[in-house]
Amino acid sequence: MLYIKNGRIKTMAGIEYPNGQILIEEGKIRAVGENVEKPEGAREIDAGGHLVTPGMIDAHCHVGLFGSALRWEGDDGNEEMDPITPHLRGIDSVNPQDECFENARKGGVTTIATGPGSGNVIGGTFAALKTYGKRVDDMVMVEPLAMKIAFGENPKSSYGLNGKSPYSRMAVAALLREALFKARRYAEDLDEYEKSGGGDQKRPPFDMKMEALLPVIRKQIPLKAHVHRADDICTAIRVAKEFGLKLTLDHCTDGHLITEVLAVEGCPVLVGPTFGDKTKPEVRNKTFDTVKILSDAGLQVAIITDAPVIPIERLPLCAGYAISAGLEEQKAWECITINPARILGVDSRVGSIEPGKDADIVIHSGNPLMDIASHPLYTIIDGKIIYQA
Repeated sequence: MLYIKNGRIKTMAGIEYPNGQILIEEGKIRAVGENVEKPEGAREIDAGGHLVTPGMIDAHCHVGLFGSALRWEGDDGNEEMDPITPHLRGIDSVNPQDECFENARKGGVTTIATGPGSGNVIGGTFAALKTYGKRVDDMVMVEPLAMKIAFGENPKSSYGLNGKSPYSRMAVAALLREALFKARRYAEDLDEYEKSGGGDQKRPPFDMKMEALLPVIRKQIPLKAHVHRADDICTAIRVAKEFGLKLTLDHCTDGHLITEVLAVEGCPVLVGPTFGDKTKPEVRNKTFDTVKILSDAGLQVAIITDAPVIPIERLPLCAGYAISAGLEEQKAWECITINPARILGVDSRVGSIEPGKDADIVIHSGNPLMDIASHPLYTIIDGKIIYQA
């Protein structure tokens, strides 16, 4: 058992405790409040009045797939030989020994959604992982979590510049539609076969790509759309609606330009990477104002790093810049804790400090959203002290 006392606890569950305690047992939060007694034999951490929060969550990154301090040898995030690769699984490229995982823990990031890059129209599946473990199998929370798709400049440049399709945005959408049409037909044929009990109905020939798209067609996982430009955002929505599919809008750089459209559609938006240079034409409207504008419109918003584009440990810095653009501090905390947990569908386990949830907790030296010198004193994952300053 682990007992934390004298903490300024921000639970992200609608209540804060200026001087509270947390009891952790068997990796779960057993109690939180201002009158939680310490059981005999429990290990004690005195938070000393410091801020205590849930572990932070990055809902879109590529940690473990693009090796830190490596060249092409560690670049395992894009299989740029075929624009349609739904059968690829991001976990098969994740290297838990990559230093980005250690940096995440040192930065207080305890859960990530990581997966393929945006070189392909359909890139493969993302997974939700804890940031601590010796092998990826022991870190997985949800897999498959989502199917990565990409619009705009990235798939165009991967193939069009090499004389292959897609060369245009029309081709990107067409290739995606073709795959989804095939997957829908494959699912229908498979359903008919299973309903017939294997009688006269012939089982459809096995197709690895179509098998991988079944959870998408059956609405078990969403499409995770790489979209920056406003027209690409709208195309992603259009295609998803044509097939009645779940969708998240990742990056959503131009989201503030079409707020009314997004408010009507209601898709979750994952904003970032906003910090840094405007590296290509489709991010020329990049601004930290986007988070506030979309949040004020009632959308479910998460802030993301797209790590290694922005170092994963700088997730709170990104939230801090959103505050400097007018976002309320509480909403900024929501964007890196409970909101991404809800968007990823893991809010029953992480994103807030509540009894029954995983004991993923960070004790900070200061407020990392307001003070750049702040750093975690303790990072706790599944009730274990994983990092101590």
